[in-house]
Amino acid sequence: MVKILVVEDEKDISDTFNLYLENEGYTPVTAINGEEAISKFNTNPDIALLILDLNLPGSIDGLEVLNTIRKDSNIPVMIVSARTSELERVQGLMKGADDYVTKPFSALEVMARVRSLLRRSSNEVKEATPEVLDLGAITINKDSHVVKTLAGETIQLTNLEFGILYLLSSHPNRVFSADEIFERVWKTETVMSAKTVMVHVSHLRDKIKDATKGDEVVQTVWGVGYKVEI
Repeated sequence: MVKILVVEDEKDISDTFNLYLENEGYTPVTAINGEEAISKFNTNPDIALLILDLNLPGSIDGLEVLNTIRKDSNIPVMIVSARTSELERVQGLMKGADDYVTKPFSALEVMARVRSLLRRSSNEVKEATPEVLDLGAITINKDSHVVKTLAGETIQLTNLEFGILYLLSSHPNRVFSADEIFERVWKTETVMSAKTVMVHVSHLRDKIKDATKGDEVVQTVWGVGYKVEI
């Protein structure tokens, strides 16, 4: 059974998630604060996805939970929060969340997004491409999801960041629009697609630049989209 960690202090919302997850065949693991969330994550290594509220009681809020988990794990993380401003959504995505849903929400939509994130993280890449893509500054291993610099340093990417990088790198010199990237990597539809892709590309670029001391691997074609040029 696929385990999903639900971090939510409001019992009604947590119970709703649990009911829908169980109906979908998933096994929910619940936590009501940041401390409990980190503890349950560490003691359940088979957790496949995290549903995370940001406004949590105690000394550890949702963003700190996300920061802690992202140090060692690239599992999909969906933020479900009452914080609705664009700045807060962007901040959550920049911190490493793969999706952001605002309260009040549709439970059916959340389940659809859960399925989409789990499909993406299963790495069912069917296109015939080399196991390792060599871009000069970095190498990308398709099967292990490992990206390394020339010096052998591993660049820690989320599943969605890896998906964007792999999509662009496996089609060198081709420009993909933000909407096309969203459709092929997220495998869902939303009016926020362009902004969501922009945030993840920005985060991906920063990680690559930091690790390679400034190499510009992912390029912007202004007004059109993004590409990797070889």
